[in-house]
Amino acid sequence: MSATLSDPVIEARSLSAGYGNMPVVRDLDLSVAAGEVVALLGVNGAGKSTTVKTLAGELKPMGGEVRLGGERVTAPMHQRAKKGLRYISEERSVFMQLSVSDNLRLGKPERKRCLELFPELERLLGRKAGLLSGGEQQMLTLARALAVNPTALLADELSLGLAPLVLERLLLAVRAAADRGAAVLLVEQHVRDALEIADRAYVLSHGRIVLQGRAEDLKSRIGEIEQTYLAGAELGATT
Repeated sequence: MSATLSDPVIEARSLSAGYGNMPVVRDLDLSVAAGEVVALLGVNGAGKSTTVKTLAGELKPMGGEVRLGGERVTAPMHQRAKKGLRYISEERSVFMQLSVSDNLRLGKPERKRCLELFPELERLLGRKAGLLSGGEQQMLTLARALAVNPTALLADELSLGLAPLVLERLLLAVRAAADRGAAVLLVEQHVRDALEIADRAYVLSHGRIVLQGRAEDLKSRIGEIEQTYLAGAELGATT
């Protein structure tokens, strides 16, 4: 994997973000170009979800700026979606009382395209989404996001509660989306899995980037990355 980097599709410049008057992320610089997967790694509480929510438009920056397609953007999330941004949150974005077929009609993704991406969903079309397994729900969520050929995809913890084989299936679909030209920011705790499909990665600790580089280079620094996880976990246990 080696994306040919162009101008960033989505970018954070000196970004600070948080909740109320409390910043969680401080002075963060991050970029994702078309055709690449960038992993955002770190322990729980490091600021990964805060970062991706701010990029998506769910949170307003406390400082700095978010840029989409080379332009500063302050619009809410639904307007960023019109520019081709798709955001998958930690909570699976499915309508539990609706069938899989009805879920695929929402947001106007092409059902045929969804089933091309995840043929596993075809036998489940008549089933209520609430009766699907966690992995099937995540396939449904990702199918809807990818079927519209997004220019940028922000995926927050796809792996949450999933078996390794299911996660591998999802990550391969994410990689394929980047190979078709999407700019993908993948928020993950699972370092090795993320680095297998990523082109580059940033490691967050206590709201700041402490390590970044090419995924291939960072694979040889797994121990160093895991030390940031341990340090973050220890701080969390004492605060």
